[in-house]
Amino acid sequence: MGVITKESVISEVIRCYPEARSVFMMHGMGCLVCMGAFEETIESGARMHRIDLQRLLEELNKVAEK
Repeated sequence: MGVITKESVISEVIRCYPEARSVFMMHGMGCLVCMGAFEETIESGARMHRIDLQRLLEELNKVAEK
């Protein structure tokens, strides 16, 4: 998948990097299996949950680098 960006779809990130689920959960994004997650971008989810987008992306990309 490469670099995770704000345009990345949440479900695609989890599919490529299953360990990313814990990062989303740590930030309070527990609805990872809801219908919205299948089409929702990281930016949209972060905005909806009032999460710092830059911090979330940094943490997700650390997981992707492993």
